[in-house]
Amino acid sequence: MRVISGQAKGHPLKAVPGSNTRPTTDKVKESLFSMIGPYFDEERVLDLFAGTGGLGIEALSRGAGHAVFIDSNSQSIDIIRRNLQSTRLGDHAEVYRNDARRALKLLERAGKPFNLIFLDPPYIMKDCDELLVDLASRGLVEEGAVAVVEHHPNVLYRDNFDGFHRTRYAVYGEIALSIYRYQKPAETEEAAPSSESKEEDRP
Repeated sequence: MRVISGQAKGHPLKAVPGSNTRPTTDKVKESLFSMIGPYFDEERVLDLFAGTGGLGIEALSRGAGHAVFIDSNSQSIDIIRRNLQSTRLGDHAEVYRNDARRALKLLERAGKPFNLIFLDPPYIMKDCDELLVDLASRGLVEEGAVAVVEHHPNVLYRDNFDGFHRTRYAVYGEIALSIYRYQKPAETEEAAPSSESKEEDRP
């Protein structure tokens, strides 16, 4: 694994020992960033199931301003910190060991929304859409933000839900990418029904 482009281009990244993590391959990562970037301008990034930190680090290398890395595995946290140190991107990052859902409560207290969100959980997890909705309900998703969900192709996510609209979908073998853009749902005001609509409502 390596950083594909930007400030830390070509820099090798350490992997987490064992088979519990599933790092995004360089080929998929290159395709992903060609779809959502390729470069950024001081965006705030959330890498929620960070693993090695490869996605968040790639975003930082390409110009993102700050990244928050979260993982529940202590080995992953150690590898993320080492990768940030070796790429000299640590000054632009925060790293926390925590469960994803508990982490959202802590992030809500900080009150800083994200422009770019990566969700690459274990494939046994199939509710990334619910996590995105939770993020948005806590004010953690900036208007126009991009959210990337990496999942197995057998897991089918909706095209549109609660302000998230899928803009791209791609499959690379056993890896699928669903890319969403967020637009805050408009608040609708209840209006008194007209006589015409009353007529339509009659059985």
